[in-house]
Amino acid sequence: QVQLVESGGGLVQAGGSLRLSCVASGRTVLPYWMGWFRQAPGKEREFAARINWNGGGTDYADSVKGRFTISRDSAKNTVYLQMSSLKPEDTAVYYCAGGLSPSQWGSWGQGTQVTVSS
Repeated sequence: QVQLVESGGGLVQAGGSLRLSCVASGRTVLPYWMGWFRQAPGKEREFAARINWNGGGTDYADSVKGRFTISRDSAKNTVYLQMSSLKPEDTAVYYCAGGLSPSQWGSWGQGTQVTVSS
């Protein structure tokens, strides 16, 4: 089982930026894919971005494309989500996830709150 711990959430004004971090630990072989999901109040959890741990290929939801960038630092077992041009509708709890495929997520972090004020 992989343990995932997120950090970096907070309160930011619209148009601002935040960088989320997710540190993976607990296994010698890390998940092939790492992703960021988010859940706004009263809404279902939705996909935001994902990255292939080995090749670095990335994919984004249309709602964040061009504003968010996912990256990884293999030496630190850490995945980042750089968020720019933030909007109030980006307000949500952001979760880090790990999985063996782009659509199977077996490990989840505890979440970090991002609040964007207008």
